[in-house]
Amino acid sequence: MSGHSKWSTIKRKKAANDAKRGNIFTRLAREIAIAAREGGGDLDSNFGLRLAVDRARAANMPKENIERAIHRGTGDDKDAAAFEQVMYEGYALHGVAMMIEVITDNRNRTVAEIRHLLSRAGGNMAEAGSVAWQFKRVAYFALPAAGVDSDKIFELAVEAGADDVTVGDDSIEITAPVEAFKSVSDRLTKIGNKPTEAELRMNPTSVVELPPDQVLQVMRVIESLEELDDVQRVYSTLQVTDEAVALLEKA
Repeated sequence: MSGHSKWSTIKRKKAANDAKRGNIFTRLAREIAIAAREGGGDLDSNFGLRLAVDRARAANMPKENIERAIHRGTGDDKDAAAFEQVMYEGYALHGVAMMIEVITDNRNRTVAEIRHLLSRAGGNMAEAGSVAWQFKRVAYFALPAAGVDSDKIFELAVEAGADDVTVGDDSIEITAPVEAFKSVSDRLTKIGNKPTEAELRMNPTSVVELPPDQVLQVMRVIESLEELDDVQRVYSTLQVTDEAVALLEKA
């Protein structure tokens, strides 16, 4: 998983320095609005909303933007566009399966953009259910490894219900059942270890291993998808290698 971790770090740094920061805030605002619509505007009782707001704060999203997004989701903003959360399925080149999470106010536009991008890159959209079976929804956490007692983190995570703890040179990754998300999160917070990533994600049940140059090709397709305004996240069966990440950094 070290390649995945380094790739995530690169993407976070790029996002932090992105000239199109407004686009990042737009995506975060949509995520907040969806969470508020589904579970209400109270951060204490709506864990999904608290998670979305935490991500927005980590990206330095202004407080007024966050509050506006919550009001949009709860229906207090009558002029706001109606968004819906959708998961599309598809394939990149070299047979890599993908789950593409979007929040959109126009499905036709979003599908057309994704289909066009995939077709141009040698991939294609897939029928609903034809890809989803290759993924499992999990709770995921990543935190810096520097200055951290990895044995203590391991014990804490397992006691909280985690399935897997991977200790790398740069980061510690924790995977747990969805229902253990709050337990793991609360225990990490209690000992003062704030994760750099904390989310519910779709993890592949098996991965596709490719040569570094082909891995890089697929990584670029995924990055292009993530740059679309309506796309929130892209999950794939690609095994990201350190060699491919090194090529990406040089590109």
